[in-house]
Amino acid sequence: MSRLSRFGAYRYVGVRDTMRFYDCDEDAQFDQIESRMREDGLVGRNLIQVFAPDTPVEARNRGFRPAATTTEPDLVR
Repeated sequence: MSRLSRFGAYRYVGVRDTMRFYDCDEDAQFDQIESRMREDGLVGRNLIQVFAPDTPVEARNRGFRPAATTTEPDLVR
């Protein structure tokens, strides 16, 4: 199980510029969010959102949609 270092207690992490959330327990989605954090400076730009309770339902309640898979890169950004 991989988790983002600054958000280790959270499985689902949202990105505000795309309103997508990522499941850090899914390898492909974890790789996508980790790459975006590194390349796009999401933390420094205050574009990361975590949810409590840490569930996909709560992410959807806040207007986020599930992230696309790596086979659909055009939908991610």
